[in-house]
Amino acid sequence: MFEEPWQAQAFALAVQLNAKGAFTWAEWAETLGRELAAAPLDDGAHYYHHWVSALERISAERNLADFSALKARKAAWVDAYRRTPHGQPVELPSQITLAPR
Repeated sequence: MFEEPWQAQAFALAVQLNAKGAFTWAEWAETLGRELAAAPLDDGAHYYHHWVSALERISAERNLADFSALKARKAAWVDAYRRTPHGQPVELPSQITLAPR
């Protein structure tokens, strides 16, 4: 079912957010469906990338996470990943500074 650990984590996050009442499964299905419909056709290899995009979208729509903070965290992760030598664990800073709007 999952090829990578992050895929299982994304799946589990959606399950937990639903269980906590953040959204219904119908709302989740609609959000994921919009992401999939907007994406170029592929062989399914990018399905969980769309899943994560749908999680980001519904989290922003429901004010579950600050979209600016989410973007900053993603940028910090990319930066940390690029700076980390091969084979070493990627470490993120504990605090992310948001760019002014």
